[in-house]
Amino acid sequence: MLWKEQGVTVLAVAAIYDVAIFHQLRLRQVFMLLCKRKNSSLLLSLGFLAAWGAVLLGVRLYWMGNKPPNFSNSDNPAADCPCLLTRTLTFLYLPAANLWLLLCPNILSFDWSMDALPLLRTVSDWRNLHTVAFYVGLALLVWLGLRTPPRARETNGKAHVANGRLSATNGHSYHPDPEHTAGSERVEPPKSAENGTGNHCMPKPQPLPATESLVLFSLGTMVVPFLPATNLFFYVGFVIAERVLYIPSMGFCLLVAVGMRALFVRLRIGACRTALLYGSATLVALYGVKTVLRNQDWHNEEMLYRSGITVNPAKAWGNLGNVLKNQDKMAEAERAYRNALYYRSNMADMLYNLGLLLQENNKLSEALRYYKLAIGSRPTLASAYLNTGIVLMNQGHLDEAKRTFLTCANIPDENLKDPHAHKSSVTSCLYNLGKLLHEQGHQEEALSVYTEAIQKMPKQFAPQSLYNMMGEAYMRLNRLQEAEHWYRESLRVKPDHIPAHLTYGKLLAVTGQKAEAERYFLKAIHLDPTKGNCYMHYGQFLLEESRLLEAAEVAQEAAQLESGEFNVVFNAAHMLRQAGLNDAAEKYYGLAANLRPNYPAALMNLGAILHLNGKLPKAEANYLRALQLKPDDVITQSNLRKLWNIMEKQGLKTTGP
Repeated sequence: MLWKEQGVTVLAVAAIYDVAIFHQLRLRQVFMLLCKRKNSSLLLSLGFLAAWGAVLLGVRLYWMGNKPPNFSNSDNPAADCPCLLTRTLTFLYLPAANLWLLLCPNILSFDWSMDALPLLRTVSDWRNLHTVAFYVGLALLVWLGLRTPPRARETNGKAHVANGRLSATNGHSYHPDPEHTAGSERVEPPKSAENGTGNHCMPKPQPLPATESLVLFSLGTMVVPFLPATNLFFYVGFVIAERVLYIPSMGFCLLVAVGMRALFVRLRIGACRTALLYGSATLVALYGVKTVLRNQDWHNEEMLYRSGITVNPAKAWGNLGNVLKNQDKMAEAERAYRNALYYRSNMADMLYNLGLLLQENNKLSEALRYYKLAIGSRPTLASAYLNTGIVLMNQGHLDEAKRTFLTCANIPDENLKDPHAHKSSVTSCLYNLGKLLHEQGHQEEALSVYTEAIQKMPKQFAPQSLYNMMGEAYMRLNRLQEAEHWYRESLRVKPDHIPAHLTYGKLLAVTGQKAEAERYFLKAIHLDPTKGNCYMHYGQFLLEESRLLEAAEVAQEAAQLESGEFNVVFNAAHMLRQAGLNDAAEKYYGLAANLRPNYPAALMNLGAILHLNGKLPKAEANYLRALQLKPDDVITQSNLRKLWNIMEKQGLKTTGP
């Protein structure tokens, strides 16, 4: 009930069962009983069900925040259509379309939103004939269920059977099925098996309810649970949803069984009855085969989404793309996303998902284009702003990244598809904005942004990184006590948060708590022994403590673990050089220069270590290459002049003046 609105309708079905099957009353009798307050047991039962229904609806409304749910336009296009005629014709047609799914489930889909069922825009649409046929048939069935049997009369809610064989008072009545009594012979009650005198009669078996009662109950089970899906009381977030037919299908099956029974009783020819039985068996077999085939579609998500492509290609291709991406089938996932956008080009979620896939494949410019298209389609999609800002940061467009993060932070918290995800993305935007300001040296501004992020973050947001960056900003401002508070907060919410161990270790080293600082560095390494960055921080600590050989050993371990990470390799080379291990330093400076061949600092440092190791021509080549990239670098110019002087003294040919 808390998740699906039709849950409360089960109580209404129970009330219909109580009236139509247990008490076998007609609608007129129910009204008379309610007005005259007779049959207290029935009234108490109905009142109890009504009270529980009110309680459940109240809980449901409270759970929803006392406001209706908000759906996107594509979930229920008719509800968003401004034309009254289109809305009316479409909503009247939807029950007929659902009935057709029960009668002939040849085409099924996990999702019928978007354009899976085209809107009925004119009276001349041929599907209106289905609507008329549906409501005429429903009216006939209701009339059959509510009509008074020809041999019964009613008096003040007390039904009396005309032949006097059975009567009931206080609304408790039984109407014998004329199909079972017509043309039948009178059967004497069986004698007691005890003494054969007939003094003790066997109790009569409880007869079947009247056909009219069964029809009424079947219709109630079909119609009442379906009412929330009709858009009659409120707009729903779907066009057709097969799940809302689960309970109505019970009434449908019962209605078919009642019809088969009535037909079997009326047929007098044995061959006709045999044909009916064979037809019924064939019907059950066909539906059974369809069930088995449909179960194959539900074997896994991929098969389910592929089965829905013919009905709702845009949604099916999009969901299939998500599945293929999770299976690391990136090329197939990209094709699936593009197929989805071919059928519906303005799906913000699909544009975002395609941009995310391209970003993960390092196609940043194309990813940025799709993120901007997603924002254009849905200006409140905070996750698209977040990734747009991150891509812009990676491309060096820092001012534009700042503006993007700020725009995201100012999106109103209204009419959102997923408020929790939105708040998490806004918090992440503020976190990245603060980090950008922190790296640019604007610590006070960064702290202001971090504070706003803490105020806006939802309960499910993991705040350890945010708290750690707060500590970093206070550390830069030399406000060590506040920095320590936030480092401890980060470790409190996530005791195994590695960055907080490293930053807190640095703070402890600054404040002179060397042993405690080393313990935190070693704890970080213990938490993830494969992370080279942990070794680098520990190595830097050892270097500052003048434990050079230990620092060099730790630095080499870091570089071996993350040989493709420039910062780790470059810093390892620095430590090895400071420890006097120039040959090892040369190796890692060379590796760093290969990782970033156009980075002047890497080339200059490689030239310097080659210079120290006496490999003068190679040193000269690296100095010159560094100057081509950064001509005004004073240190490189000075080193190159010193190198040329040595080369001239040794009689080596130079390329300089």
